[in-house]
Amino acid sequence: METAEQIKLWARDLRSIAQTGLAYGSDVFDRERYHQINETAIQMLSHISGINAEEVTELLPIETGYTTPKVAVRGVVIKNSKILMVKEAADGLWCLPGGWCDVGLSPSENIEKEIIEETGLRTKTTKLLSFFDQTKTRPSVTMQYIYTIYFKCEIISGELKNSIETNDVAFFAYNELPPLSKERITPDQIKTAIQIAEQANGKVYFH
Repeated sequence: METAEQIKLWARDLRSIAQTGLAYGSDVFDRERYHQINETAIQMLSHISGINAEEVTELLPIETGYTTPKVAVRGVVIKNSKILMVKEAADGLWCLPGGWCDVGLSPSENIEKEIIEETGLRTKTTKLLSFFDQTKTRPSVTMQYIYTIYFKCEIISGELKNSIETNDVAFFAYNELPPLSKERITPDQIKTAIQIAEQANGKVYFH
């Protein structure tokens, strides 16, 4: 791992300790130390990014309370032995439809919402496929820790169309996948999800 990425990882851990400590610490001196830990993390990020500390603070996720992972969902929609994928407007690369889970919706409701918003297809979630620690597979270090849940979804109605988040939507043969947005998904994850989706009694994958 490159030095800057390692510093970013250390900074993420320090911010996590500080956030949890500020949520539960009541001693005024302990709280002061947690603030100092957070400031140290910000200075580390400022050093490797070249951005001043105030801007770093504004860019970081605003979270309070005990530090927990963020949850994302991805949908596996298969038609004629091809899998549905979307071209992300953010980076021009391809991914399974999905995104962050919204508060107030179950994971299955979230993926159904994401699919119709990103592809124009209304689907029904039929099977839980896999549960990945996404942070450990990303090529870069993120300041958020991410779990990603994969669901098999069956098409009910609708027609393919782009959205504000996607530049293109299409079905691809399993062995002819387009360039992947590897910050969001990996070839092994797709392979694992497809295998489980096509097995009548396939067990949920987790690690």
